[in-house]
Amino acid sequence: MTEPAKKRPEFRNINAFTDLPSYRLPAAGWVSILHRVSGVIMFVLMPFIIWMFDKSISSELSFARFSGAFSQGLGFVPAWFVKLVVLALIWSYLHHFIAGVRHLWMDVSHKAVSKEFGMTSARVTLVASLLLTVVLGAKLFGLY
Repeated sequence: MTEPAKKRPEFRNINAFTDLPSYRLPAAGWVSILHRVSGVIMFVLMPFIIWMFDKSISSELSFARFSGAFSQGLGFVPAWFVKLVVLALIWSYLHHFIAGVRHLWMDVSHKAVSKEFGMTSARVTLVASLLLTVVLGAKLFGLY
């Protein structure tokens, strides 16, 4: 006797309002999404990055103004907000860099394309970027 044919899997479209809140995204998915988010943050804040670079190297007076932004603020913008924006830039750069190295490693090394490596490297990426952000954020906010 022949075995009955296995039923093929049924695929359906997802509903963003009912299915997505209950969907559990794997770590690699979070890294991929956050890689894009960090790139957007760095792109949007590029004028602020250019301003910081310009003020830090132009002259001693402009460097003093640049340093003062972290202690007195910038006009109506308080110093804590400037520090939060810089902290967002720190996280964006670190996450984007580490995730980019992860993606490049997976592109170059065919051995790195496995489910185990994907899960492990995604977790390492998330932990490393957050840990380094906490360390640099503590320095930014004067904890050491």
